[in-house]
Amino acid sequence: MSLTQRVGWRRGVIALAVAACIAWAAIAAQSEKEIALVIGEPWEDMRQRSSAEIDPAIAGRFWGRLPKSDARLRFIDPHYGFETPLARFFTVTFDDELVNSVSMSPQIEPLLLDDTLKVVLELQEKWRNGGWTPIRIKDFPSFADTPQWRARLREVNKGGTAYWRAGDQYQVMLAVNRFRDYKRPTEERYLITLQLATPWGRP
Repeated sequence: MSLTQRVGWRRGVIALAVAACIAWAAIAAQSEKEIALVIGEPWEDMRQRSSAEIDPAIAGRFWGRLPKSDARLRFIDPHYGFETPLARFFTVTFDDELVNSVSMSPQIEPLLLDDTLKVVLELQEKWRNGGWTPIRIKDFPSFADTPQWRARLREVNKGGTAYWRAGDQYQVMLAVNRFRDYKRPTEERYLITLQLATPWGRP
């Protein structure tokens, strides 16, 4: 095989490898499930729209359901909508067959601090760009990647919580705490909690 042929062969192999990576990434993206909802809508509308499987509601009851796979939240309000990363813990509650609230950890495993901050800051940026505003900031300032925030999050008994509102329609609570990961006992890992519902408590 000549030098020109060898160079051409290597380029072909590289091109095939790149194409394979792109194809696998596309397949992985398509396989990711989602729960697509808006607070207050009929539960069955949410079930039919979502690609992740979730059980029916129970008429006249207040209860919750978990998707039957990892799933991301796609909140579809036309003004205040946003998406989260994939979640393993994900509960949607209903009240008499209407979507009532969401509680989730937008992650599929406990995260390192850098990755945790990346997730929470991206969520806050989505909310800010979508017209949400932080509330109760004197007691619960929004998360930031600063030495002070990092030190606070590293303290086992502290962590942090922030609240955001979308007008008088929705409210989210975002919290971060240290988490003992028994699979990685020597590493600092963190758990993110996100709760979404109609406004509660004082603004």
